[in-house]
Amino acid sequence: MSDAALTAGGRLAQSVLDRLAQATTDAPGITRVAYGPGERFAHQLVRDEAEKLGAAARVDAAGNLYLTLRGRDPDLPAIVIGSHLDSVPHGGNFDGAAGVVAGLAVMAELVGQGMPRDVIVLVTRAEEAVWFPLSYPGSQAALGLLDPAALDAKRSDSGRSLADHMRDEGFDPDAVQRGIPGIDAGRIAAFVEVHIEQGPRLVSAGVPVGIVTGIAGGFRHVDAKCLGVYAHSGAEPRFARHDSVLGFADLVAGLEAEWDTLEREGHEATITFGRVESDPGQHGGSRVLGEISFTLDVRSANATVLERIEARLQALFAEIGARRGVSFEAGPRFTWDPATMSPTLITRLDRAAADLQMQAPHVPSGAGHDAATFAGADIPIAMLFVRNENGSHNPHEAMEIADLDQAIRLLLRFVIDFDKDQP
Repeated sequence: MSDAALTAGGRLAQSVLDRLAQATTDAPGITRVAYGPGERFAHQLVRDEAEKLGAAARVDAAGNLYLTLRGRDPDLPAIVIGSHLDSVPHGGNFDGAAGVVAGLAVMAELVGQGMPRDVIVLVTRAEEAVWFPLSYPGSQAALGLLDPAALDAKRSDSGRSLADHMRDEGFDPDAVQRGIPGIDAGRIAAFVEVHIEQGPRLVSAGVPVGIVTGIAGGFRHVDAKCLGVYAHSGAEPRFARHDSVLGFADLVAGLEAEWDTLEREGHEATITFGRVESDPGQHGGSRVLGEISFTLDVRSANATVLERIEARLQALFAEIGARRGVSFEAGPRFTWDPATMSPTLITRLDRAAADLQMQAPHVPSGAGHDAATFAGADIPIAMLFVRNENGSHNPHEAMEIADLDQAIRLLLRFVIDFDKDQP
């Protein structure tokens, strides 16, 4: 699609995304550290563009940015469109940012139309857990829900606390600690997030936009261990071995067997061992390995499925430990809850897609998003995915601006029709 075929909002989105990429390039890819210079630049850029459109800008105690296009009736709860601008190290330019610029684009299209209610573009902080080991601290702080203990979490690159970095950027972690919200949950009619798809479903289906049905929750063990006993590879007979490799291999096989069973029963889940390591100072070609450390990431949109996998994990620890003469230490456990999209909002998006003669299939989200925080606060949520090749959290994200423009068109129709009577 040529620039001339894009909406005016789409052209604005392209311009902002290009400038973001140029300013935050960190080869390979881009880096926008949470509460760091890249995120700071991105927030200021989006703020400047929104103020040119006549939006009112404000920042809360945690640094979340609110860009408000005023409606005719300020007493009506607002439609909030939001996402984040931080990135993983050497990531792609679109994860998070595509959703923010989609909101900005919709705002550009609405200028002069006289909406009944406020439309707010909310730009959250620190969504990517690679920086702080937390689930959505920015959006939680926006609603006054951030656990005060989270302010002590250390940023992965600096070792300094979330509170310290908030202060460095001129924000007020003391107000965050007291639970002072940046926005009243009761004043939000709907929260909508646009995001690149991080899996292959839309690419496989050959369609540019999908309507998300739910966000997976999950749990992660970030420093688990299988502990055996180091021994000589030739001198230690099999009956006497306490081999951490075989114990870990049994764990992988056991969880995959559980995954197979879940899929046969029609359940969706993912089970990932993202890091597997042995101590280079101890391992060797002629040693029985005495210790393996690993991470385990488990996700599903169904809380019952998560509970079932956790129960099987604990059973496998005991079974394998007894059989192999090893032990398991699960280490710290990091959890986040599943989130279900509002059926009413999905129906409205379906109607908008039909009116635009746009194919927008329903798809799940295996990754977490800020929208989950709003769902947890009983705010109606919806999400749109935009087709994107090569996944995310890597420099090779490949969203096309024409596809984002389709999401902008769909979201715009949804917003314009929001106060019309619909079944």
